Amino acid sequence: MADLVYQKIITSLKQAIDSGEFSDMRLPDERSLAESYSVSRSSIKRALGLMADQGIIFKKRGSGTFVNPLYLKQGSSFNYSGKNLGITDSFNANGQKPGVKVLSFEVVHPSKDLQDNLFLKPSEFVYAFKRLRLLDDVPFMIETGYIPIKLAPELSEQIASESIFNYVESELGKEVNKTYLTISAEPSDEEGKELLHLKDNEPVGLMEGIFFLDDGTPFEFSTMKLHYKYFKYDSFVDLANK
Repeated sequence: MADLVYQKIITSLKQAIDSGEFSDMRLPDERSLAESYSVSRSSIKRALGLMADQGIIFKKRGSGTFVNPLYLKQGSSFNYSGKNLGITDSFNANGQKPGVKVLSFEVVHPSKDLQDNLFLKPSEFVYAFKRLRLLDDVPFMIETGYIPIKLAPELSEQIASESIFNYVESELGKEVNKTYLTISAEPSDEEGKELLHLKDNEPVGLMEGIFFLDDGTPFEFSTMKLHYKYFKYDSFVDLANK
């Protein structure tokens, strides 16, 4: 429950920042925020600490807490943070309505690489699915994923048409909270041209990685192709110990 409290605070504060509510770039003090959200100061402190770690805000000793101007300027498309790493919760939609179109959903025998990536035995099977992600009905991402049947035996095409990670959290009582991703870019291929409406001279962004449950179990191997217009990220590096 405590985790949900500070995550809700982070979500609310980010929405307020994105909407320009803090015109002077300064956030209220912890006591005022605690009263505003009717929570303890420890919850506020934890939320602000995580936001500082992500580079969204910074604390200036003796002056208060301020919005990082580069966070507003860069406006990254994705922010993988917190407990749920799903696209539904991590994508900055800027008021656009997200949607999912399932292109395929089947049960297959995993390749040797998939067996290695998901720590599967040769006799085990996976759900294989391909989904097209949309914003206001405009496609921006092609996602191909593989999930071991043993980890989500009731997974269905209907669930895949919504948020799989939210289903894992609400129905299975587990969380997908870690991932290892590789990020690159390539010239658009035929799939990108057809589904993302890319031209011959336009690139496609690629993300490939393994998503892990909170107990360290590999849950999904996924490959994501993004329209280049949505392929934008911010990175915050703490050099305090360098």
